[in-house]
Amino acid sequence: MTTPEAPRIGLVLGGGALKGLAHIGALRALAEAGIRPALYAGTSIGAMIAAAAAAGVPVEHLEERARRFKRRDLFRINHLGMLMDRMLSRSIYLEAPLRALCDELVPEGQFADLATPLLVTAVDIDRGIPVVFGRPGLRDVRVRDAVYASCALPGFFPPGVVGDRTCIDGGTTDNLPVDIAALGLDAVIAVDVGIADVPVTTGVATQGFASIFMRAASMMMHEQQQHVLEMWTSPPMLLVRPTVSQVGWFSFGHTEELLDAGYTATRDALREIETMLNARGGIFPRREIKIVVDQAACTGCALCVARAPDIMTIDAALKAHPITPRHEWSPADGAFVRCCPVGAIHVVEPTANVWRDDGPPPIFPEASSVPSVHQHGGSAAR
Repeated sequence: MTTPEAPRIGLVLGGGALKGLAHIGALRALAEAGIRPALYAGTSIGAMIAAAAAAGVPVEHLEERARRFKRRDLFRINHLGMLMDRMLSRSIYLEAPLRALCDELVPEGQFADLATPLLVTAVDIDRGIPVVFGRPGLRDVRVRDAVYASCALPGFFPPGVVGDRTCIDGGTTDNLPVDIAALGLDAVIAVDVGIADVPVTTGVATQGFASIFMRAASMMMHEQQQHVLEMWTSPPMLLVRPTVSQVGWFSFGHTEELLDAGYTATRDALREIETMLNARGGIFPRREIKIVVDQAACTGCALCVARAPDIMTIDAALKAHPITPRHEWSPADGAFVRCCPVGAIHVVEPTANVWRDDGPPPIFPEASSVPSVHQHGGSAAR
C-alpha cells in the first residue's frame, strides 16, 4: 500500500515593517497545526523572518527576541551623513543596526546551503529590475546580504550590495511574492501584514516627509498587490490577513498585540486548509456575502464599475448596483467597496435585511480589502 505524498506548501511572508512581528505568531500557529513548509519566501521583514524559519530558528527564540526589540535596535539617525552630504546622503538612518539585526536572526551562509528552499525579493536599482534571490542563478550569495537589501526601505536605510548588485527593499515592486513562490508547489499560505488595506487617517500632510512618503508607498504597494491577487488562479492560496492596520509601520510597544494577531488569524484561516488543498485554485478562506448600495448616497460616479465591471453596473437612474448581490468572497475581494468616494457601498451578512431608511446595514468584516478574484477566468459570483 502506498502512502500519498504530503502536499508541497509554500509559506510567503509579506513586508510591513514592525507589523511583520505578526509573522512570528503565524509561524507558531503553523507549527501547532503540524504544517512544515516546503519553501519559504518573503519580502522585507517577511524575508528576515522567513530566512530565520528556513534555517530552523525556533519560534520561541523569535518570540523572545521580538519582546526585547527596542527602537535603538533599528533606528539610529545618520547625523554625519545628513550633515556632510545633505541631499546626497544615502539614508536617514544608519545601516549598522539593521545589518546587526539581520546577522543576529539570519544564519551565515548562502542560499544553496539551506536545507529548506528560501526566496528573498529585492530590487536592483542600477538595472531597474526586481530580483528574487534563491532562484537558479541567484543562489550563490549570502542570505544575510539579501535579507538586509530586502529590508532597505529607500531613503530610510542605505541600499545593500548582494553579490554584484546594489539592491533596495523588495516591497518596492512586490510586497507579497506569491507568484514566484508558487512555482512547482501544490498550495501557498500567504501572510499579508502590510497593505491589505489603506486605512482612513487624517493629518498625514502635517506629519513630515517620512509620513507622506510611507503613506504614498503604502498606496502604491497596495495597488500592485491587488493586481496580483485579482488575477490569481492556481495553485490554491490560503490568504491570512491579521488585524494590524491600526498599528503604525514603525510603532513600537505593540509586540504582544502583533504576535497574538498573527497567531489568531492564522489559526482561524487554517480551519479551511483541507478545503483549500482540495480545490483546483482560487483564494481561501471563502464566505458568502451580500452587496448593498445606499441609493440615496450614490452619486453615480461609476468608480465601482471601473474597478469591478463584472460585479457592479450603473442602472437607468444612473445609480450603482450589483449585477448579482450575493457572492462568495475570500479575504482578497472587495477593494472597490472602499473606493466609493461617498461610502455608499456596503458588504453585509447574507441574512441581513436590505437597505433600510433608518441607517446602513452592518458592514461585513474583512470583505473590503482587495479587488475581486477571478477563478479560472470567471467571476466569483454565485
